[in-house]
Amino acid sequence: MGPMGTKNGKRGFLAEINVTPFVDVMLVLLIIFMVTAPMMTQGLEIELPEATTKALPQQEEPLVVTINKDGEIYLKNEKVSHLSLRMQLSEMAEERKREGIFLRADKSIPYGEVTSTMAVIQAAGFDKLGMITIPPETEK
Repeated sequence: MGPMGTKNGKRGFLAEINVTPFVDVMLVLLIIFMVTAPMMTQGLEIELPEATTKALPQQEEPLVVTINKDGEIYLKNEKVSHLSLRMQLSEMAEERKREGIFLRADKSIPYGEVTSTMAVIQAAGFDKLGMITIPPETEK
């Protein structure tokens, strides 16, 4: 019998690699990455660089509606009523309405009065409405 022939039934060495342990390790690593990837993106703390350039100039001063502690409404520093506010805002150009408007209200003003003023502003055609607030660390 030749060198490949066998007496006891073996046919020689087969050059096959057992890939089962490799697949098991890869599946475990895949599961670990799938579990830890969302946590890595949520909890990243970074320090942003400081801006060295000036802020972009605005064409016009932003529109600000103010409600003082007495409940009086001001558009730019001019006292107005709800009806007058809606009329003045409705007459503004569409480009001005797209720029948005800011609402600044005293913290003692009831929530209902603030929301009714917001409704007047939105009814006049302003979709972008921002609230002016003070960050918690600077409040006294």
